[in-house]
Amino acid sequence: MSEHLSGLVIAAFGRRYLAELPDGEVIECVPRGKKSEVACGDTVEVTRTSPNQGVIDRIAARTTLLYRSDEFKQKLIAANVTQIIVVVASEPSFNDELVARCLLAGHHQGLNILIVLNKCDLPQIAAARAQLAPYVKIGYRVLELSAKENVAPLLPFIQGQTSVLVGQSGMGKSTLLNALIPEAHAATREISTVLDSGKHTTTHAKLYHLNAHSHLIDCPGVQLFGLHHLDFAAMKRSFPEFLPYLGECRFANCSHSHEPNCAILKATAEGKIDERRLKLFQQIATK
Repeated sequence: MSEHLSGLVIAAFGRRYLAELPDGEVIECVPRGKKSEVACGDTVEVTRTSPNQGVIDRIAARTTLLYRSDEFKQKLIAANVTQIIVVVASEPSFNDELVARCLLAGHHQGLNILIVLNKCDLPQIAAARAQLAPYVKIGYRVLELSAKENVAPLLPFIQGQTSVLVGQSGMGKSTLLNALIPEAHAATREISTVLDSGKHTTTHAKLYHLNAHSHLIDCPGVQLFGLHHLDFAAMKRSFPEFLPYLGECRFANCSHSHEPNCAILKATAEGKIDERRLKLFQQIATK
């Protein structure tokens, strides 16, 4: 059997993938060769090798590719997305640096960015709002909701988008997904069955259709988000509040940490740039 098909990658685990064909059929696929560069959300060309299996021959050109990296390797997250939704919560507390790193990755790919503050019904909401206040001030969209009570406020933000949900474990991302797509549990069970996932607890990422034009890619919770692929110039351009001051420093190679006549440091001292955001930039840029 040899049939050439086009498919959408809707689930990934290691070197095993599920590709959804145009008629809705889902087949398990593996890439040719030892190295796999396939991501959830990729459009791929597949050669069917048996009724329910195929081999990925080619990855179509991508519009975007969200990934994290360290000095040694890259971890693909999602392809062809238009929006990154960073999910945080009032409890447990969220990591400022991780949020900033997710936003940097989104900026680098030119994605729409939304921060969802979940569990807004809890008493800790005031502290979480204060933590996000610098983001609101510089123009980031922050949406408050309680995934357990009502996710309707999120619907206008995801219509017509292919959104990827990212965040730490415990932020309520799964609750949010299941409220938006009640059949997500069933879809996860189907994926686990096809991939024989009794041996594996999660896939790298899963894509769900909200409607014909709106899709969500869910990723496991992350604690680290390496940005080794971003250079210093890309990082500082991805801090929106820095943009009016770039090129105004005394030294062209200014690190914005200690140099005299640094426009960024001056703006921070004058209260135009949030001091905590500057410290986040310094932490991330030096790692």
